[in-house]
Amino acid sequence: MSVGKKAWNIAWRIGVCVLLLGWIFHAIFLNEAKVAAERNHLPWKELTRSQQWQQAWQNGPPELWQSVSHIEPSALIMSVLAVGLVLFVGVIRWRIVLEVQGLHLSWGRATEICAVAHFFNSFLLGSTGGDLMRAYYAARETHHKKTEAVVTVFVDRLVGLWAMLLFASIMMIPNVALISSHNSLRAVAAFVLAMTIACTVIVGLAFWGGVSKRWPGARARLRQLPKGAYLEKSLDSCREFGQHPAFVPKSLAISMLLNTLTVIQVWFLAKGMHLNISPVALMMIVPTVVLIAAMPITPSGLGVRENLFVLMLSAPSIAVPATSALSLSLLAFAGSLFWSLVGGIVYATLRERHHLKESELNEGENATMRA
Repeated sequence: MSVGKKAWNIAWRIGVCVLLLGWIFHAIFLNEAKVAAERNHLPWKELTRSQQWQQAWQNGPPELWQSVSHIEPSALIMSVLAVGLVLFVGVIRWRIVLEVQGLHLSWGRATEICAVAHFFNSFLLGSTGGDLMRAYYAARETHHKKTEAVVTVFVDRLVGLWAMLLFASIMMIPNVALISSHNSLRAVAAFVLAMTIACTVIVGLAFWGGVSKRWPGARARLRQLPKGAYLEKSLDSCREFGQHPAFVPKSLAISMLLNTLTVIQVWFLAKGMHLNISPVALMMIVPTVVLIAAMPITPSGLGVRENLFVLMLSAPSIAVPATSALSLSLLAFAGSLFWSLVGGIVYATLRERHHLKESELNEGENATMRA
């Protein structure tokens, strides 16, 4: 891909991010200005559109800041700590994935790589862009199992995605009344259920296969593709996870803990903002928002996440004000940004050690080839 095309791909996604954020901020500020005008008995309808917009951006930001600044400090601290626990549980799950491939990373090294990956998540597309960096560093940890190391990142993300989809789908059951009360929620729920079915099929094919049994020539065609040998080796690496009976239940259990902590993080913020949101509703809403925001649409899911929080929390049975829902989303992202800053410090201070490690591995690989 040319440099110009890469720049265009990045630019239009950033543009979408800015448009989504601008749209949701403008819509909320406009509503806040209208409510304030009606409260003060001002003729809102007699104002021109430009005057209404001026009032929106004059009164909206102070209202948003007031909503954000009223959170209890203890709730904000607990929320940030919950994000840290989420990241730590993610390290535990990845080490389990690595062990299946016979790759043994120390706790310190695995945590370091995951911290750097989280840092890159802050500005790469979706909320999973840092996986590219994690795969890069994981591959540098070995000179004989580079493919397997990269596959562990894919499998870790696949299991995490599958578990969160299952979590969100299961939590739709006690939230049937909530989903039925809002047309948009029904559409989002249907989309998540479709994703769950598709992901379940992908997990089954990746871990246990079945395509080559039905179509004997599938493997031969796979090898004919560009990088076919690499794809076949990656597929064989995935099969190893299906051959370990304890892997799927253990990784799913850890992922469910991770999902619960993700919900708890938002619950802390909601309590700190004195928002009356049912924990049961949050257990469906939060993973749904995280799943859709993880799609590579905007950097770090910005704009997508905020629109979804406002959309889902504005359902009649929850009735959270739009400004409060937006504040909740921004504060949740702020907790993630704190740990991204930590990851950035790790990347900046330990980058030379990473490069030293790479040169050492290259020397080891060259020595092996000479032998």
